[in-house]
Amino acid sequence: MEARRKFGKRLRELRKKNKWTQQELANEADIHVRHIQRLESDKPSAVELDSIVKLAKAFNITHQSLINF
Repeated sequence: MEARRKFGKRLRELRKKNKWTQQELANEADIHVRHIQRLESDKPSAVELDSIVKLAKAFNITHQSLINF
């Protein structure tokens, strides 16, 4: 569970660095906004590889950069 929280924190930091709302990130990554909300929450859901790839592409970083926290 701790890794999920760290991932959510990393995701939130990258999103804010890009000055995106959760909806804007969802649009950029082609992921439902509710999934973004769950990932950033205190009780994050599991994240699948497909979502990691989409999120990394939206941030223009490698998926390794996204998950290395």
